[in-house]
Amino acid sequence: MYHPGLYKPFPWAGTAVRKINDSGLKAVLITNQSGVGRGYFTEASVEEVHSILRAELARHRAHLDAIYTCIHDPAARCECRKPNPGMLLQAQEELNIDLANSYVIGDKQIDIETAYRVGAKGILVLTGYGVEERKKHRGNDHQPHLVAENLMQAVDVVISGTL
Repeated sequence: MYHPGLYKPFPWAGTAVRKINDSGLKAVLITNQSGVGRGYFTEASVEEVHSILRAELARHRAHLDAIYTCIHDPAARCECRKPNPGMLLQAQEELNIDLANSYVIGDKQIDIETAYRVGAKGILVLTGYGVEERKKHRGNDHQPHLVAENLMQAVDVVISGTL
């Protein structure tokens, strides 16, 4: 069974998100949590993880502008579950985000696919599942616009304007 106490943000997460905040860009988390829909854990557990993340970010004077979570079982075929664009479209509307000039950073191919569906740039980080995902999806049509060692490197490239 899933336990929120096992969640530990990477040490650079707070600094990376603060760089996003300081740049004037929006920092938005979109996450699939189908374990809720499947009955593996509760929405309260997901919120507890988000609280841990918010506290870690606050230690670095950083914040997320919003968190969007899809809790549906994949069989529900909802529009919010990545790679569908529902959560990004909601962020676009609520936060006035220009998706064509946005970046989706993640450690799974599904994050890259999500970026392509809204015309954003997809960045694959090699932390988490990234190394395995990179090997597994090398031949896919939708390749990352950038492969970065971690979130910090990805953010540095985004902020530099070189991507």
